[in-house]
Amino acid sequence: MSIYPVILAGGRGTRLWPLSRADKPKQFLPMHGERSLFQRTVLRHASLDVAPAWIVCGEQDRFQVDDGLMAIGVDDATVVLEPVARNTAPAIATVAALLVRSDPDALMLVLPSDHLITTDSAYFDTLAAAFDAARAGEMVTFGIAPTYPESGYGYIKAANGDALVRKVERFVEKPPVEEAGRMVADGNYYWNAGFFAFSARALLDELGRLAPDVAAAAEAAADEAVRTGNLLRLPEAQFSTAPDISIDYALFERTEKASVAPISCRWSDVGSWRAYWDTLDKDDAGNAVRGKGVAVESHNSLIVSEQTDVIALGVNDLAIVAATDAILICPLDRAQDVKTVVAHLKKAGRNDLLDVSPTVNRPWGGYTSIMNGERFQVKHLFVSPGKRLSLQKHHHRSEHWVVVRGTAEVTIDGEVKTLSENQSTYIPLGAVHRLANPGRIRLEVIEVQTGSYLGEDDIERLQDEWGRA
Repeated sequence: MSIYPVILAGGRGTRLWPLSRADKPKQFLPMHGERSLFQRTVLRHASLDVAPAWIVCGEQDRFQVDDGLMAIGVDDATVVLEPVARNTAPAIATVAALLVRSDPDALMLVLPSDHLITTDSAYFDTLAAAFDAARAGEMVTFGIAPTYPESGYGYIKAANGDALVRKVERFVEKPPVEEAGRMVADGNYYWNAGFFAFSARALLDELGRLAPDVAAAAEAAADEAVRTGNLLRLPEAQFSTAPDISIDYALFERTEKASVAPISCRWSDVGSWRAYWDTLDKDDAGNAVRGKGVAVESHNSLIVSEQTDVIALGVNDLAIVAATDAILICPLDRAQDVKTVVAHLKKAGRNDLLDVSPTVNRPWGGYTSIMNGERFQVKHLFVSPGKRLSLQKHHHRSEHWVVVRGTAEVTIDGEVKTLSENQSTYIPLGAVHRLANPGRIRLEVIEVQTGSYLGEDDIERLQDEWGRA
């Protein structure tokens, strides 16, 4: 039976605002070195004899997935695009339905893309035992040996014993801290890690019995899915009929075939700034500093800054997180309450701080917003070698481009010219234009937009290599 890693790469990651935004959730951020949590997840099981990964994401995350895979040299993954978000049960079930059409004996190892796991030999021993249980028809979930009474996690009670895989006796959803303390002391309770192993066929059969609406929508979506190379698009008409429900509620809390495989390696869902602080190395005073932060006479604090020098003097037990356009300051023990900040911003209509990060990735490279004002906007464009933007025009703005690094091939109303560093050009309102990088190094351009409307939806794409025209 082939084992297929199935990586769930959707999710918006609002608990790590202001760095994590709707257009760049935490799984795609390089929070622990150069590689993102998504890339680490893809590579985690490379040493095992497994089939190429299947990755599920939304259309808005497609190119971040592609860029992440390219950067780590993975070119054989299948990327499944969800037309609408429907939680984990429909996504997992649809991949199962797709797999059994080509491999009826497929085993699935379902993994969230935004968790940090440090593997050891015991971890892989537990995986092997979980695969054996999955071959026998068990629905296996993985549990983490708790190190303290965390009230923000769900818990799984395992049957008594010391087997690597044990039957599940009950699930407990985010208990009060007092109850969590009793469960930790019991010794048979584990944090619900949110990843699973099972046979694709067995999963569909069990969902057909316990959640037939999920199974029916998954089968219908798989029947109409369209593959283009390594990309699989799910049909909205069929997939959207699935209920919005997690695999925990649809299956694991209802099936009699649920088993748990406890693991004791280092694990974090990186679900808050406090959880992130826990995962980082710290100085002698307990401070974790990332980016352009400095701690002076401070203790047990997290200081993260993307571009601005942030100096924390005489502070204790704080999270200070500075994005380019927003700064969050809160006690570390209130890090879970960032959701309150997000709700406040949403109510105030500040979607500019929730939906779009200052640096936006595109299939050709991306851009960073530098300055916004009345009728003008300044951006730093970066174009990867050999890539080009869509052939496009604007109805409400003109643009000035200044090349600051690399070589630019510029098309304006059919005329093509080459610009090198410190050369510039002007794109009048309504002109059909394109920017391309014909060179071997990254092209960087400063773009100044002027006009009555500067939104990204003022782009009429006439030709596009990525199907956006």
